[in-house]
Amino acid sequence: MRIKVDDEVMVIAGNYKGVTGTVQRIIRKENRVVVSGVNVVKKHQKPRPSAGRSRAQGGIIEFEAPISASNVMVIDPTTGEPTRVGFRRDENGRRIRYAKASGAALD
Repeated sequence: MRIKVDDEVMVIAGNYKGVTGTVQRIIRKENRVVVSGVNVVKKHQKPRPSAGRSRAQGGIIEFEAPISASNVMVIDPTTGEPTRVGFRRDENGRRIRYAKASGAALD
């Protein structure tokens, strides 16, 4: 996957098209990412005991649900526009990510 945690991304498809945020979590098995401020859903939660500690509080909680990784693009650090991500080797032979639009390194 070409996206990493703490990358600044823009949603390019769906209800949140055009919204930017940072990647909080990556679910590799499902090819999904959790982006801050995107796809915020409400969940009704019952109060439950939690392993001998205080009870988990019930109510309506809000959280960011995962979206497909194909619906987001990394934002180019030089132009601020969404761009594709490529890989190349540096002088030490290590693999680095770069923005295809400008050629700027992302790592």
